[in-house]
Order: sequence, then structure tokens, then C-alpha cells
Amino acid sequence: MQTFPMFLRMTDREVIILGGGEQAAQKCRLLLKTEARITVVWPELDPELEGLAQAGRIAWETNIPPSARLSAATLVFVATDCPGSAHALHALAEDAGALTNVVDQPALCDALTPSIVDRDPVVVAIGTEGTAPVLARQIKSKLETLLEPGLGDLASLAGRLRPAAARLQPKERRNLWRWVFSGSPRARHKAGAEREAAQQIKDAISAGGAPKEDRAAVSIVGAGPGGADLMTLRGVQRLQEADIIFYDRLVDPAVLELARRDAERVLVGKAPGAASWPQDRINAVLVQAARAGQKVVRLKCGDPAVFARLEEEVEALENSGLSVEVVPGITAASAAAATLKQGLTQRGEIESVTLTTGHLKPGTGAPDWGTQLVPGVALAIYMGVANAGEIRDSLLSRGHTAEHAVSVVASAGHPEEQTLHTSLGRLVEDMANAGISNPAILMIRHPKSDAAPQARQLRAVG
Repeated sequence: MQTFPMFLRMTDREVIILGGGEQAAQKCRLLLKTEARITVVWPELDPELEGLAQAGRIAWETNIPPSARLSAATLVFVATDCPGSAHALHALAEDAGALTNVVDQPALCDALTPSIVDRDPVVVAIGTEGTAPVLARQIKSKLETLLEPGLGDLASLAGRLRPAAARLQPKERRNLWRWVFSGSPRARHKAGAEREAAQQIKDAISAGGAPKEDRAAVSIVGAGPGGADLMTLRGVQRLQEADIIFYDRLVDPAVLELARRDAERVLVGKAPGAASWPQDRINAVLVQAARAGQKVVRLKCGDPAVFARLEEEVEALENSGLSVEVVPGITAASAAAATLKQGLTQRGEIESVTLTTGHLKPGTGAPDWGTQLVPGVALAIYMGVANAGEIRDSLLSRGHTAEHAVSVVASAGHPEEQTLHTSLGRLVEDMANAGISNPAILMIRHPKSDAAPQARQLRAVG
């Protein structure tokens, strides 16, 4: 970072604005939300600023303050429409050693004004170091829709009740505020029942902590196929509430960054050539952590219900008397279809989709992929790279031609995603040449109108 984000205490501190037009008025509107003393310096003021001066909300001076006055100010804004005067005024402020912002001149700024989401005392500042103010405003717009208008009032209420809650033990205190901002009090406050929400919090403090939540002891959460932006909002919420997270090897590190900083993270995935976690051991640590009173998240790649041994973990937890919640995620087949810009189904052509595995458990028979692929079906084969030869042979033995089109998407949803269009006959060779490895999805379609789909022109995108 070239700049350091910080909130400055502004109560009874002077801010000087050099300028008297619209740019100066914009800064005034922002600063009037604080408790700063605002002085606008310019020979003439536009009507808005003149009205503020007459109402006593700002001070107005016509002469540039001396150097000592500028250096004593908490902030100096240079807000003129003239580039020449802006540079001259910046030079004066810089010589005085003042912390200065020059409007629309990020290279001249010691301090940059962020886009602000204001839910006082909750304030979110978004900065791009002056490189992309339009992007900052877009982010602001999204956050405005996520944070209800009255959230600041609830935060203020929590601040007033914080001394009373200080007598609670640290764990009970943390659970209390988690409940306040993610449970019934926030829901009631958002619905306009502020008094009811306040009484709920007071009663909880008097009772020694938040009421028992009707929440699962363990949340099995789908991390989606790749980046953190492909997770569901509920999945993100569960990560932020978790005390401990047991995650798979292929979970993107950016997803884990969504969790609380103090949440414990435990890798339970199986990596080739490394010590593996057998399923019964995973089940045991999930039960142990939940029984210890921790909020547990079991984080799985993609969707927990697709080739992720969901039932085994649910059964182990429920047999131990623990409640379980499953939060779905985007499965890799959906991400691969999005990459290919084609539907998993297609009206009149592809009436069903079959999700099947190409990763075989030792000692078990292979799926009959050739039987699964019939007219009107799309076949999505998970983790099929290592057994691509068997998949090819199975399909060829059932009458599919060597020219039948196959699309392969490796690491769907990740920055290193690869796409390959080939045919059954060239599948193994072309994947090897392109350096395709698991995790990958083989997408094979058999439209009703095409008895023998032809291969697309081969292309690889790295």
C-alpha cells in the first residue's frame, strides 16, 4: 500500500478548505458530518457555502492563512477549479507542512478522500489510492445495499450496553455480540422494533449471555469451485462465525481469508504423496470440536452434496447427537458450463445431465460411462484425467465415434483455469500435450438431433 487507511478524530479540530465553488462545497458536505471546525477561505463563496457561513455552520475568511495556521490545521483541502491556483496553493500548504488533499490531483495529495458508506458510528471507507474513483463508487453502491440504514443506531446501542456486558466471560461476551449482530436483535431492529431489540439485548446481559441459538453445531459449507466471489452469502456468514474450520486441500486460500482472523484453520484434505486424513478421523475431530462448544465449519470444495462424502459426515455427527446444517455451493460442473458458455441442459436437445465420477476407488468396478451417454444427455465427469483412457474406451465400446466432441475444463473458477476442446479419439493425447491435470471436468454432450456429434476445432486456453 502506498497509503495507510486511518480514521482521524475530528472533534473540535480545524479543517481549512481553500476554495469557494462547487468542489469546496462537496468537501463541506462531507466534513459537516463530523465535529470538525470548518474554515472556508476564498474571496467569494457560491450560494450553498454562503448560506452555511450565514448559518454559522462554517467560518469564512477571504485571505490565505499564514503558514503557522495552515500547519496547525488537521487537514487542508485545496478545492479550486483552476489547476494553476491549485498547484500554487498546494505549494503553500506543503511549505507549511500541512496534511493536504488537492481535489482531483492524487499525485499532489498527502491524504486521499475515500468513498464513504455512512452508518454513523459504523463508517466504511473505500479507497483506490486515487487510481479508480469510479470503482470505489461502485463498491460503495454495493455496500449501501448490504447495510441497512439503521445499522448505525444498533451499533450505538451496543456501545452504550458494552460496559454492562463487560462482566461476562470473554467467550459469553463474544457470543453475545455475535448474536446481537447476526441474530434476533438485528432482525428486530431492522424491522423497526428498536425497543424490542434493545430489551432483548438487556435481558441477555442480565441472564449471563445470549440465549441458546437454534443453530447447527456443525455447518458443512460448499466453498464453490474457485475464487471467494463464487461462494454463497450464507457460506461467507458461516465462515465469519466459525471458531474452527476444517477445510479440503483444494479450497482456494482466498476463501479462507473470509473467515475471522482468530478462527483456527485445520487442513484435512488428502494430498498425493502426503499423510492423509482418513474419513473416520475427520468425523472424529468434527464431533470433538462441536462437543467442546466451538462453532464448527467443515469447508468442502464445490458443493458438499456432489462427490464429497457428505452422508458419512452427517451420519457421524447426528449419531453423536449433534445438529448439522448443509450450506450448498456451486459445483464444478456448473462452473465448467459457465466457462464453456453452454447450458448443462438445452431445450429440445439436452433433457438431462448426469454427474458422474472418473476417480475410481481401488477395488471397485468402473462406471459404465458409455451406457450413461445417450441421446438427450450431457455427461459431466469429475476428476477424470487419470482414467481418461478408460472413459474413452467405455464410450467407444458403446458405439460412440472417435470424433465425438469432448470439452475439458481444469481448475474451473480458478485463475489458472484451462479449457480444452478435443475428441474422444484424441482425448488422452491432447490432455497430455496441454498439461491438463485434476481437478478437471470432462463435458460430453449427446444432443438428440446429432446422432454422432463431431469434434470442435481443438483449442486450449491457459
